[in-house]
Amino acid sequence: MSHWIDICSVEDLQPDSGVCALVEDKQVAIFYMPKENAVYALNNYDPFGKIHVLSRGLLGDIKGEPMVASPLYKQHFSLITGVCFEDASVAVDVYAIHIKNNRVEVSLGE
Repeated sequence: MSHWIDICSVEDLQPDSGVCALVEDKQVAIFYMPKENAVYALNNYDPFGKIHVLSRGLLGDIKGEPMVASPLYKQHFSLITGVCFEDASVAVDVYAIHIKNNRVEVSLGE
């Protein structure tokens, strides 16, 4: 059973960009793509740069899969799986997220 945590209003999100939210002591990068009617949540920690910055990355897609490019060393992480496109042995945690009644809710899956 998922434990959903209310984070913010949809209006607080930046279209086609990321924001960071502190959720139960974890930094969560939240990405909102209104044209695709999609919202994604990843751990904000960049395992290559060893700092919390993924929410500041650039959004795009690789072969149709939505991704974020780290602002530091430009590795690309899947917004669906968290796996790094350049090194599949590296991944960041992905969290369940949805919009309900115009509110963004995330589940850390614990």
